[in-house]
Amino acid sequence: MVHPSSPVRAWRAIRQVPGRTPLRVKLIVAVLALVAVALVIISVAGLFAYQDYLLTNADQQVRKEFHLGVLAIQSQYPGFSPGDVAVGGSFITAWRRAGMQLANPFGAAPGAPDVALPRVPTSAAWVKGHAGQLVTVGGMSGHDQWRVIVYPEQYPSQLGGPPLTGTLIVGVDLGNIHGSVVRLATIDAIVGAFVLAALAIIGVAVVRASLRPLGDIERTAQAIAAGDLGRRVPRRDPRTEVGRLGESLNAMLAQIETAFRAREASERSAARSEERMRQFVADASHELRTPLTALRGFAEHYRQRGGVAGTPHAEPGAMTNVELDRLIRRVEDEAARMGVLVDDLLLLARLDQQRRMDFRTVDLLAIAADALHDARLIGPAREITLTVAMPDAPLVTGDEASLRQVVGNLMSNALTHTPDGTPIDITIRAGSLGDSDRLQPAVIFELTDRGPGLTSEQQEHVFERFYRTDRARSRAAGGTGLGLAIIAALIDAHRGRVWVESKPGEGATFGFAVPFAPEARPAPGQESARG
Repeated sequence: MVHPSSPVRAWRAIRQVPGRTPLRVKLIVAVLALVAVALVIISVAGLFAYQDYLLTNADQQVRKEFHLGVLAIQSQYPGFSPGDVAVGGSFITAWRRAGMQLANPFGAAPGAPDVALPRVPTSAAWVKGHAGQLVTVGGMSGHDQWRVIVYPEQYPSQLGGPPLTGTLIVGVDLGNIHGSVVRLATIDAIVGAFVLAALAIIGVAVVRASLRPLGDIERTAQAIAAGDLGRRVPRRDPRTEVGRLGESLNAMLAQIETAFRAREASERSAARSEERMRQFVADASHELRTPLTALRGFAEHYRQRGGVAGTPHAEPGAMTNVELDRLIRRVEDEAARMGVLVDDLLLLARLDQQRRMDFRTVDLLAIAADALHDARLIGPAREITLTVAMPDAPLVTGDEASLRQVVGNLMSNALTHTPDGTPIDITIRAGSLGDSDRLQPAVIFELTDRGPGLTSEQQEHVFERFYRTDRARSRAAGGTGLGLAIIAALIDAHRGRVWVESKPGEGATFGFAVPFAPEARPAPGQESARG
């Protein structure tokens, strides 16, 4: 039993066939269908024209034979008598008596040839109505058709009696014409089949070649969906539709990749920021706890000693003025150290919030010279040199106070973490920032010491906040662990780079690069900044 909705489902399935059919199949089928229709139209038109041509020739011949037959009857052509049928190829000329049908002129004799004859109606009214006209009639046998002219005619009596009344029939057998048309149609069908087969083979090759760029686009889309965001559509001639489509897709894919990378970078940055914030809060709490613990300890020590000796409320064993002075100095030192730590934390917080700086043209050589002078005052036993390896002034665009803090922190770091008397070399040279595609002229500042150096692991974390290369170093000697982090943040705010190069036991080189000022012109033969 057929479900009532089966025809509906079948119709829906048929309608969905084009949507499920590949484009190349649609194109090939469409081309073959159009060519087949064109071949059929051309063949049918040719066959009709050819048939019309043959019929026109046959009609002309029939009219010619008809006039000859009329003349033969009227002139009593010898040998032409009532009932005669003259056969010439596919043409016949005959005279029949009224009411009688044509008969085989050769009779029924054994071995006599069977002559095809037209079946002309014997009605006198029909003959009179079609007299002198070309008409098409059937044959006496089979499915033959004839093209004939009939005309009522009187045949004079040869014995002087009354003339015989009859019909002159002149016609041509259309079987040859139809056979020629059929043969031509057969040839057209065979040739058309070969043409369609050849066109199908060529069409498949051409369509595949034409759709190959779409296949490349499909594979590119699949690769991108699989995660290869750097994949692009192969370039084609932009004058073609596929070429313009490829360029548009590549531009769109570049924007999508940029947005996706930016999103990934933002997510990674957010994750790193959150992690750094947790670490920052933990380290800041730890660092602030130390001076606060010391201050509370000093206050408890003062209270436990019962005040200061000689005061009205002093208890036995109270502190002397000398001990109180020493305690107050310790409190002052811890408070100052906590103030430095708070100042550094506030500076980093402002840098994280992208605090605006006063950018202007700054002479980095002047800053380095001032730092050199201050360092020689602090460490007179050290050999500190300054080398400028560029012919022009090292003018950069930056915030002067921030750059002075960067150079000062680098110098302080070198003085603090190297033994007394260790030489320090400062070099200022021209270089560049960025990758090979976008190089920006820059000034490079490098400070090299000959201290204990850093391991690869230490170099990896040295610019992180609260990181100390020697965890066992006292905080008074080792600082808060924020100096190099502040340097990295300040240089990043100047759109520059900071780096370190070192080997254990061979000293370390800390460097940074910041862009040239617009009016500065770097010397030729620059070196690339590393970082």
